[in-house]
Amino acid sequence: MAAIAMADRAARGQAHLWVVQRITAMILALAVLVHLVTILLAVRGGLSAREILARTQASEAWLGFYVVFALAAGLHGAIGLRNIMGETLGWRGRALDFCWLGLGLLTAAFGIRAAFGLYA
Repeated sequence: MAAIAMADRAARGQAHLWVVQRITAMILALAVLVHLVTILLAVRGGLSAREILARTQASEAWLGFYVVFALAAGLHGAIGLRNIMGETLGWRGRALDFCWLGLGLLTAAFGIRAAFGLYA
């Protein structure tokens, strides 16, 4: 009975990760589109990198956008790497979960730090 309960819990955990990865993929698709369109419009409009930064530095909306972008990228990439490690190396269990969670948070922290660097 305990083995069935553990297998059911593991299956639910995998399903949750699948859903989170699909949601972050949707967020990333929209964020990359907004990011690229913004860059293309700014460059076509003749703005330099300095002028673009001057416009984004005091904008809380852009800060929020890039924080969400960084969190989605960190989670999405870490879940993908977790799946690859599990499939290719056979690594399973809590150690894998903590490893991918740490990697995702670290990646997201770097992105959020960069966003705050643009905002300041």
